Amino acid sequence: MSKGKMRIAVLVSGGGTNLQALLDAQKAGKIPSGEIVLVLSNNPEAYALQRAANFGVKGLAWDGTVPEGLNRRQALEAWLLQHLKEEAIDVIILAGFMFILSPAFIEAYRDRIINVHPALIPSFCGEGFYGLHVHEAALGYGVKVTGATVHLVNEIPDGGRILLQKAVDILPGDTPEVLQKRVMEQAEWILLPQAAELLCRELGEQA
Repeated sequence: MSKGKMRIAVLVSGGGTNLQALLDAQKAGKIPSGEIVLVLSNNPEAYALQRAANFGVKGLAWDGTVPEGLNRRQALEAWLLQHLKEEAIDVIILAGFMFILSPAFIEAYRDRIINVHPALIPSFCGEGFYGLHVHEAALGYGVKVTGATVHLVNEIPDGGRILLQKAVDILPGDTPEVLQKRVMEQAEWILLPQAAELLCRELGEQA
């Protein structure tokens, strides 16, 4: 017997273009097994929070307070976990979240956290490969095809089970910025909602 929709939280740090793709997909009925109910940011200035507000989704930002006895990451993760538990979150989507999560946090949501990476894993992934660095590396290496991968998050950066991948051609004259935009439009924004639905459906069937 499956339960209702999986409750999704999206973790963000910046502009929130991937969040926008998810919200648009949800509005279009493309994530029938889940619902985005919470957006959490480590950055109060993140425009992603405005995107959440525009869709009537609860958005919260960490104020940077670090209680005595904790380091910055521990304080942020304690704040995240508090709000994830309060909202009874089933699935977490990392959408441009610029923090590496600790093993303890990952264990709390084992096989329930997904991330999008702007390359075809196992190429151009792992520590140090984020943002424009990924596209600079792909162009520097001279590959003809890149793309995006949505994967489950485990303790190894970009090392979790692959859910979906989509290839994107590299064109003559591409700059890292041009390539980044094409990978977002042709792969990331398409794959993330598909992967969200895939995981929510899987978890719903197990419930």
